[in-house]
Amino acid sequence: MKFLSSIYLTRFFFLLFAIGVILFAAAFAVPGLYFIAKVGMLALFGITLLDLLLVFSAKEPLSYERHVQNRLNLGDANEVKLTVRNVTSQPINFRMYEGFPVEMQERSRIFKGFLLANQEVQFDYTFVPKERGEYYFRKPFFIIASIFNLVSRKMIVDDEQDVKVYPSVLQMKKYELLVFQQQKTSAGIKKIRRLGNTSEFEQIKNYVQGDEIKTINWKATSRKNELMVNQYQEEKSQHIYCIIDKSRSMQVQFDGLSMLDYAINSTLVFSNIALRKGDKTGLITFSDKIGSQLPADRSGGQMRRIIEELYNQKTHFLEPNYELLYNSLRRTVKTRSLLVLFANFETEFAMRRALPMLRRINQKHVLVVVFFQNTDLQELAYEVPKTTKDIYQSAVAERMISMKGRIAQELKQNGIQTILTLPSDLSINTINKYLELKAKGSI
Repeated sequence: MKFLSSIYLTRFFFLLFAIGVILFAAAFAVPGLYFIAKVGMLALFGITLLDLLLVFSAKEPLSYERHVQNRLNLGDANEVKLTVRNVTSQPINFRMYEGFPVEMQERSRIFKGFLLANQEVQFDYTFVPKERGEYYFRKPFFIIASIFNLVSRKMIVDDEQDVKVYPSVLQMKKYELLVFQQQKTSAGIKKIRRLGNTSEFEQIKNYVQGDEIKTINWKATSRKNELMVNQYQEEKSQHIYCIIDKSRSMQVQFDGLSMLDYAINSTLVFSNIALRKGDKTGLITFSDKIGSQLPADRSGGQMRRIIEELYNQKTHFLEPNYELLYNSLRRTVKTRSLLVLFANFETEFAMRRALPMLRRINQKHVLVVVFFQNTDLQELAYEVPKTTKDIYQSAVAERMISMKGRIAQELKQNGIQTILTLPSDLSINTINKYLELKAKGSI
C-alpha cells in the first residue's frame, strides 16, 4: 500500500488566526491587548508546528483494506466492507473518501472516524450493479488530523481494484433452496401434482401405507410372500435449451436493469434447477444472427460454461431473425427438447411476423415463449388521473397492457406455451412452468 501526501491548514487554524489578527487590530485602541495578542499568536504557531509534527510523525499512520468479491452479482446488493486501522501510538481524526466505481454516481458519501492508538473501525456499503462487465474501484484518500485539528494531511491510498459483474449467483442459490426444500409454496413455487405415469422405473420396494395400489408388483409379491411395489422417479436426461433474444427490443429497462439482463439472470436460475433435476441444459442466443450455441449437457462443468457464456452476451441493436433461429435449431438440436425462449414482442405485428417460425419450432419441440409486462405502464394505468394529460396517459397504458394480453392469447391459441410476466416474477414463473411440464410429461 502506497501513500501520497499533502498538507492543509484546517478551518480551525484560520479561525484562531483571525481572532489573533482582530486582537492585534484592537491593540492600537487598547494597548494592554498587544501582549495578549502576541502571546496568543506565538502559541498558535507553536501548537501548529507541534500539530504538524504529530500529523507527519508516521509515514503510513492508517492501514486500509477493502473487502469485496472478485465476482459481483448482477442486480443484487453486493456488500463491500472497509477496514481502517490506526497503526500509530496517538489518536487520529480522519475523513475517508472511498473510491466508488463511477457507475455508482456516489459523490457525497464520506466516512468519518476517530481512532485511538492501534484501534480499528469497519464501514460497509452496498453496490447494486445494473450491467454486466468490469467495474473499477478507484484510489480512496484520507484527510487526517491530530487532536489539535490545526493541520490536516491528505493521503491517497494507491489501492485500485477491478471486479467483474456476473449473472446473479445469489438468485441462483436462492431459488435452488426454494425448489428443493419442502415448504416452498410460500415463496411462489407451486406444488404441482404429477399426472399419469411418465416416470422411469427405479426399484422394487416393500409396500407401506400410502403407496398407490396400482404400483403393486404382483410377481414380486408372490415370490416374497409380502406386498411389493414398483418405485418410480422423474424422467431425467431430457434436453432443455434456454434461447435468449438479444435484439433491440430487449434493451427496454425496468428498475435500471434491461430485459436482456433479466433474461440472463433467469436463465442462470432455471438452468441450475434443470441440472439439479437431472436434465441436460444448453444455451442459444440470437438476434439478426446466431450468437452463442452451447449444446445441452449435464456434466460437472456445464454450469460454469453457462455462466461464462451469459457473462459475455451483448445486445445487437437490430431486429431478431426467427427464420435463422428455426434453421439453426433444425441443424443443431436433433432430439425433442424443451425450448424456453426469452423475447419481447412490442406489437402484435412483431409477434405475427415471428409466429410462422414459432409454430414450426413448436411442431418438433416443446416451445415456451416468455415475454414481459411493462411495470411502468401498469403504474400509469392504475394511477388516479388528476389532469387531462393523466387521463390520456392512463388510456394509452391500458391499451398497451391489453395488447400484451392479446399477444399471449394468440400464441396460446396456436398451441405455444406462453408466460407473460412481470420482470420481478420472471424466475418464479419460468420455474413453475418447467415443473408443470415435467409433471404432465410434456417433455
